[in-house]
Amino acid sequence: MSFLRQDGLLPRMQPLSEKRPSTVSVLDIGTSKVCCLIAKLTPRTAGEAVLGRTHKIEILGIGHQQSRGMKSGVVINIEQAEQAIRNAVESAERMAGVTVDSLIVNVSSGRLVSEAFSADIALGGHAVQDSDIAQVLRAGAQHALAPERSVVHSVPIGYSLDGEHGISEPLGMIGSKLGVDMHVLTAENAPLRNVELCINRAHLAVEAMVASPYAAGLASLVDDEMQMGCACIDIGGGTTTLSVFMDGRFVYSDAVAIGGNHVTMDLARGLSTRLGDAESIKIKHGSTLLGSGDDEAMVTIPPIAEEERGAPNQVSKAHLVRIIRPRVEETLEMIRDRLARSGFADAVGKRLVLTGGASQLNGMSEVARRVLSRNVRMGRPMGVSGMPEATKGPAFSTAVGLLIYPQIAKIENFSTHSGYASMLKTGTGGAFGRLGAWFKESF
Repeated sequence: MSFLRQDGLLPRMQPLSEKRPSTVSVLDIGTSKVCCLIAKLTPRTAGEAVLGRTHKIEILGIGHQQSRGMKSGVVINIEQAEQAIRNAVESAERMAGVTVDSLIVNVSSGRLVSEAFSADIALGGHAVQDSDIAQVLRAGAQHALAPERSVVHSVPIGYSLDGEHGISEPLGMIGSKLGVDMHVLTAENAPLRNVELCINRAHLAVEAMVASPYAAGLASLVDDEMQMGCACIDIGGGTTTLSVFMDGRFVYSDAVAIGGNHVTMDLARGLSTRLGDAESIKIKHGSTLLGSGDDEAMVTIPPIAEEERGAPNQVSKAHLVRIIRPRVEETLEMIRDRLARSGFADAVGKRLVLTGGASQLNGMSEVARRVLSRNVRMGRPMGVSGMPEATKGPAFSTAVGLLIYPQIAKIENFSTHSGYASMLKTGTGGAFGRLGAWFKESF
């Protein structure tokens, strides 16, 4: 049975047990690598719980492979993608000593679209119950439904009761009308189906799908950043994503189909060398900033053809910078423009976090500060034990974020059974400017 539903509302995860440890398996399918993590999530005591971290995470197994058959989050060769997934999962299973049946999987394709919606339902004067919250969330998510698209996330930003806004938890309160302002993220069905097909062919099931920018932000941002408002830029191999968090909630997302692999391609073309050699040169010698002596420091460039091996070419490090920097600036300028159009640029203020494998390029944070005119820090996955040293960097933020997601999935839980016609609901689509206005009124 397919994970994708015909009604366009993806099934929500069951909440984690608050009393017993749970074993969770996640799969980060990227353009550069496929990573599987198997972890034990142990409930924290009431005094230990922090925002979005109700459980302690201990890595039991990890497997990562070079990605095959993927480009910018889209499956382009199903057999290669299936094999890469198999290899990554099997490596993690061997290390953890467990067998994986289902996985939480990232979504970075399908032209993710963020929209803001409002909905309300009649309460009849009784106290708000869980079923009422589920009903109003379902009503809001329905407004985002479109042919051949599915709702990946429907995150409540804030509730209202009889017109009074700024309510974070309405459960148990009494009123006549319950309303919600929410962020709904949708994706095209075809790319999601192809990712699921690759996983099913490896005899595995999809337990949940989580947007990559959401996961990257969950792993990289600290509590204060999420509360005050912060943007997270995840620079991967094939895509660069933007996520915005405010008041502890995920409120906006966008993406551009440019990443670190495009820098590698620019180097391969500009230096007339193989892609593998260009990637090695980028990692060892690449930078976005000119340093003293870069005009004199020379780098040997292996030629493409074997018959040319006797005459290696040499270029200065300054020449590498002149190839790399324009692509990096172009990517960051596109993200800057997307953030400006989102309506959340002022809410984010000067707080910005860079993460993702390609963010490790030398000088990236300095160029980001100049292009984005904001304070920039490098984000790494936090609060996880058992990670090997080689996997603690920004390249693994999305994978770790997938482990954090089950701890907060309950905020967007709603039943996806039929019966929509019987709901007492009204709803209006809204621009993000309206959502920004709601924040100003409420806080």
